[in-house]
Amino acid sequence: MAKRILLAGVLGGVALFMWGGLAHMVLGLGEVGIQYLPQQQPVMDTLKTSVPQSGFYYFPQADKAGKVLPEKAGGPYGIMIYHTAGAGGVMTGQLVKECILNIVMALFAAFLLSLAPGLPRYVPRVGFVTLLGLMVGLMTNVQYWNWYGFPTNYTLANILENVIGFLIVGLIAAAFVKSSEARVLTMSAKAA
Repeated sequence: MAKRILLAGVLGGVALFMWGGLAHMVLGLGEVGIQYLPQQQPVMDTLKTSVPQSGFYYFPQADKAGKVLPEKAGGPYGIMIYHTAGAGGVMTGQLVKECILNIVMALFAAFLLSLAPGLPRYVPRVGFVTLLGLMVGLMTNVQYWNWYGFPTNYTLANILENVIGFLIVGLIAAAFVKSSEARVLTMSAKAA
């Protein structure tokens, strides 16, 4: 069974990676809700002089209770991931990390599927993995929408990408992996 889980995880992860490329580069799901600053250069020049180090920034600053200083209340707020080094065009390292992450997630999904009782048929096994994708999609994306104000359309597009991605993983994993209960029923039927 370990070989089936490994095979399902690797094939499912590669398929998930390919779906991510299609979703971002062809369908544009990765761009939904993202806007570019209309006057980038003045903002970038200001950042270079006023933000000395790379980091994850939230503004305006709040106290421990989450209250914004009275003089900042009512003003703009946001988050920023900032890198002082120049922007690069090659994403090879990021793509490799993404592919590895996709394989790891598909391996977890295949392993959990192998432990799920009461799923002797293919379609319920696919549904189980798809629900894992919904959970993954809801967890981070809804939190970012709630706490940081990520755009609703961006949030929904990312949840949709996760659900479809895990549907694809489920289609593959369910073909290779059966729960322990389903394996016992199959072995019992063959023995009889």
